[in-house]
Amino acid sequence: MAAKETNSKMNIAIIHPDLGIGGAERLVVDAAVELASRGHKVHIFTAHHDKNRCFEETIAGIFPVTVYGSFLPRHIFYRLHALCAYLRCLFVAFCVLFLWPSFDVILADQVSVVIPILKLKRSTKVVFYCHFPDLLLAQHSTFLRRIYRKPIDYLEEITTGMADSILVNSNFTASTFANTFKHLDAKGIRPAVLYPAVNVDQFNEPTSTKPNFLSINRFERKKNIQLAISAFAMLYSPNRVLKHQAITNASLTVAGGFDKRLKENVEYLEELKDLAEKEGVSDKIKFVTSCSTDERNALLSECLCVLYTPENEHFGIVPLEAMAAYKVVIACNSGGPVESIKNGVTGFLCSPTPQEFSSAMANLINDPQEAEKMGNEARRHVVESFSTKTFGTHLNRYLIDIYRGKED
Repeated sequence: MAAKETNSKMNIAIIHPDLGIGGAERLVVDAAVELASRGHKVHIFTAHHDKNRCFEETIAGIFPVTVYGSFLPRHIFYRLHALCAYLRCLFVAFCVLFLWPSFDVILADQVSVVIPILKLKRSTKVVFYCHFPDLLLAQHSTFLRRIYRKPIDYLEEITTGMADSILVNSNFTASTFANTFKHLDAKGIRPAVLYPAVNVDQFNEPTSTKPNFLSINRFERKKNIQLAISAFAMLYSPNRVLKHQAITNASLTVAGGFDKRLKENVEYLEELKDLAEKEGVSDKIKFVTSCSTDERNALLSECLCVLYTPENEHFGIVPLEAMAAYKVVIACNSGGPVESIKNGVTGFLCSPTPQEFSSAMANLINDPQEAEKMGNEARRHVVESFSTKTFGTHLNRYLIDIYRGKED
């Protein structure tokens, strides 16, 4: 069986909406790199790829990246984002359909509406990677928004079910998938879990550990970054019992993906700066927007631990990167981090309150030796369970299985 897998070289297309620098993009790039390393021909198609704001692998020549539809709007007067995303991805799908020969397998993610278009080529199998049901991420707060979202939400479930195979990023997402897409679940459609991964080789053992806390996330409100700022501010509260030197030296770096084209990114960054000012710790917090991979790795190397603040995050690649860099992670006790972090061993799973986060932070400041010990255990955990090699092996097996099904 292994020999047959080795000899099965495929022509694979990957379709992704916007090849930026978020967690979903990291997964897509890792998938392309791993599949290419196994001898497959891999080609990424996308509606946007800024060579000045992307992962280095996308411009390294490992695989080609082709852009279609970059002229189409991402929004209309800061509204109708979902509709614009659908139109952009449909444009990409039609270009792949009419301008390229058949692929053995097409891997699509985030936007399922492309699936029926891609399946018009009957010789091609389509695999859909569901990061999280989009209808749960969208707002349905007003009557007009509910009317606007109703056909989009309906299309998401119908088109997702048309994929030849469905993958999700965690058991948490798998259960959410079943509870959200009830018609698909009733039909017996069950997604397989394929955990994202991290390239552990890019992280060296840290040479020094400063009492600096690090938050890495896109500047979006759902990432709950204000929790990190409020928890950090509590370290300076008169009620917090800490060594004076630790208090005066502690700092927080808030880094992450930032796109000035996105109104929310711009507004949320200003809100966070205002919060830091209100909490009286603005002089101890540094904001870093859209740092490169090397800059991110340097920040990880120098910090004491990483604060990961989203609630019910479907998986979360940042905790893996932090643990691969020998760092403890303090995260909310919900969603994907519950599956990736060993509580009390590689990090702390806390209630999403400044009090609990701050308490865990204080413990690490007071016991840096324990932080180092946990960081070493975190590294071992990621190497064993979440390396890109492990991810690539599992993905390769899924795609070869679907390819064999096509041949049979």
